[in-house]
This record gives sequence, C-alpha cells and structure tokens, in this order.
Amino acid sequence: MSKQSYRIEIAGESALILYFAEHMSADISQRVLQATQALHSALADVLVDLTPSYASLLVCYNPLFTDHFAVRQRIHHTLSALSQQSEQSGQLVELPVYYSEESGPDLARVAKLHQLSIEQVIELHQQQSYRVYAIGFAPGFAYLGELNEQLATPRLDSPRAKVPKGAVAIADRQTAVYPAVSPGGWNLIGLCPVSMFTPDQTPSMPVAVGDEVRFKAIDKAEFLKLGGVL
Repeated sequence: MSKQSYRIEIAGESALILYFAEHMSADISQRVLQATQALHSALADVLVDLTPSYASLLVCYNPLFTDHFAVRQRIHHTLSALSQQSEQSGQLVELPVYYSEESGPDLARVAKLHQLSIEQVIELHQQQSYRVYAIGFAPGFAYLGELNEQLATPRLDSPRAKVPKGAVAIADRQTAVYPAVSPGGWNLIGLCPVSMFTPDQTPSMPVAVGDEVRFKAIDKAEFLKLGGVL
C-alpha cells in the first residue's frame, strides 16, 4: 500500500488519523480493515486503540513510549509492505429479525412510501448481505450498508426519545440494530433478539468492522424463544 493511497494527519497529542478516501465503498472499507489488522500487530508495544470507520482509521498511542513522528514512520513502513491485492475479510454473521407492524412501527409507512407491500420490504431487506462499515454512536451500534435503493428512506424529522433494544432500523442507504434503549431517528422495521453488545463477554460484540451481516426473518414465537422482548 503506497503513501499515495492514504494520508496521515495529527488528531491530538497522542493520536494520528489515516484517511483512505473521501467516500464510502466496499473497496475502501477493505483497505481500512487491512490496515487495521496490520497495525494492530505492528504497533502492539505502543498502541492504545485503533478505531476504524468508513474511510479512515484513528490510531491512539501511548505518548510515554513514543511520539507521532515515530508512529508515522512505523505506519508507513507497515503499510508499504502490504499488497493491494491481499484479501483479508471478516466473518459472515446471520441475525434473526421479527419483522412486523408490532415490532416495526415504521414498517407500513416505509412500504407505502416506496409503493411496496410489507412483504416486499421484508424480502428486500433480508435478500442481501451488508458490510459493517463502522461501529459508533453507542457500543455495538454497527453501521451496515449499503441498503437496496428501493428501501432508501430518510431519517425521521423528529427523532424518537426512546428506541427499544434490538430495534432493526434503516436510514438513507444504511441499516443497523440498536444495541440498547436510546434516542434515535432511524425508521424501525423489526426487532432482533441477539444482543449487540455484552461488555462482560469476549468478544463483546457479535460483529466487527469488515464483517458481513445477513438478516433472516423469524416469527414471533421464535423471537420470544430466542429471548426477544416486545
């Protein structure tokens, strides 16, 4: 990976940020993942945290042991050794979803907006896999894309004060599962019984940046059997 394929900027007294592009795409996300995996090992002795996002990677290091000049050089050295053709992909994770007007209060409105039936919305949402581009907003909140253009729906004009844990939602061309009760402005189309963030487990999340996610429709009985709560 050449220096021309990314740029590095100072992001604080003990952090650097790598920018790989100005847009989101599966190819750029793959480069971010590749760099994350390589730097996790190469900077292990000084690393505090790595935070990958859509097209960038935040590198936080321990300033007691190094400085940004040295870290920058180690980043260049590590990434220059990577092949652009190297394939390092994540796992495929299947998440069950109870799609219904009971569990997804915006499902009927989304269907009407796009002149689709509720069944067609459900089919379109689960017929493809989604890449985990970033994790943020809250621990376990994975930004998944890209949503089928037929389902692309703007965020709510007025966010809800309380979105339930496990809510499966869409906004523009992204989809996600709310990991905990929180405010939110995405369109809710179902509920997932799988916990997206369990801090006392390792790993604490069922997905990571670079993984692929597929949704699978289940009925109410299966949702409750799997621990889901309405």
